[in-house]
Amino acid sequence: MKCFIGIDLGSTTTKALMLDENLEVLGRGITNSRSNYSTATRIAQQEAYVDAHLTLCRRGLHDVLGQAEKVEAVLGRLVLAFRLAQFLEQLGDLEQTCRAQLEDDRIRPQKDAVGEALDMVFGLMSDEAPGLYVPGAKRKSDFFRDIAGSSYHRFAETAAGEAGVPYELLLHVYDKSIIEVENRPPKGDLSGIFLKALEALTASAEEIEVDAATVKTAVTSALDAKFEEAYVIGTGYGRVTLPFSKEHIRSEILCHGLGAHVMYPDTRTVLDIGGQDTKGIQVDPAGIVENFQMNDRCAAGCGRYLGYIADEMNVGVHELGPMAIKAKRALRINSTCTVFAGAELRDRLALGEKREEILAGLHRAIILRAMSIISRSGGITDQFTFTGGVAKNEAAVRELKNLVAENYGEVTINIDPESIYTGALGAATFAQRAVEDGAVMAKEGAA
Repeated sequence: MKCFIGIDLGSTTTKALMLDENLEVLGRGITNSRSNYSTATRIAQQEAYVDAHLTLCRRGLHDVLGQAEKVEAVLGRLVLAFRLAQFLEQLGDLEQTCRAQLEDDRIRPQKDAVGEALDMVFGLMSDEAPGLYVPGAKRKSDFFRDIAGSSYHRFAETAAGEAGVPYELLLHVYDKSIIEVENRPPKGDLSGIFLKALEALTASAEEIEVDAATVKTAVTSALDAKFEEAYVIGTGYGRVTLPFSKEHIRSEILCHGLGAHVMYPDTRTVLDIGGQDTKGIQVDPAGIVENFQMNDRCAAGCGRYLGYIADEMNVGVHELGPMAIKAKRALRINSTCTVFAGAELRDRLALGEKREEILAGLHRAIILRAMSIISRSGGITDQFTFTGGVAKNEAAVRELKNLVAENYGEVTINIDPESIYTGALGAATFAQRAVEDGAVMAKEGAA
């Protein structure tokens, strides 16, 4: 099956997206961006391939089961089984890497005790893992580092006490190992993990009231599909690090503009708030960029700023929006500078001001800065599309809608649930057009 791939290497996350020959999305993949951008690219692309196989599974299951509820129930079990098998494989890699640290000069004097503690930690993590991948289970994140790190730190505290070793020593072992594991190129063969997942799925077929043989045939057929990479385009903050020739690189401005147009063809203004920058983009009816503005020099008011605030408050980034949305008023924030944000935050908390009201003010300050960038790009024209990771933050969306209404009146605001993939979608669309243009040129040359 021929496919077109777009890769958006952002400062915080790397995204990959696959389109089929009908320009329908086959698969999406996302991972943490790393210092090793090449590895981040490969992992995101591998995740997109996983999602593409799952897309084909959904289509195949729909053909044999018909009922949407049955299809989603089966697919949901398959995904959970796959993620569990994948997690356990990565956990095994992490354990081996941690044990390799036992020969380190800092660890060797307490080698046996640290080894005993690691036995306990990884035993508890393995026992806990299946419960993280059952229907309805809530996980802190879908990234291995976040899930494994949370469990390791929790169990290491107990294990350190029982083994009689410093807790900080076990944290040192983890910190050194997780970097190595994260920056290790992913294994290319996913078939073994999918086979384990398929076994688990067929074992639970009776529970979800489907015929195991029918489901196995449909899923096996989807998993056997082969994908042909017709063309790949890279974009994003770290695009210069991609191992691609210049013909396979497009600017993030162009890709976000085209991606927003593909999602919403009537889009004329695009706001993208990413991890490192904010972009205000004006596009024509064909999705071609006419004008744009970006923040200058620093990441003030972007995703990394929110990440810093979350760290200061000791909460997850995903918790900031729900906390801010509860505020009855938004406090005025003097600076969106990441350097000074922590100090102002601590000062306001010390004065007894409410966390949710501080956060509401922070979100308003971020959107006010974004509105200034949009204004310099040409203002807002109907329709307006909001993209990037911050588009999933409900407090940011609320402030944006309020400020757009105040300044521009009634404007259609588009926010796609998969907006974080907008740049990758634009890149994949450029990839398809590159092949199409090449085919046209080839025909003209032959004539």
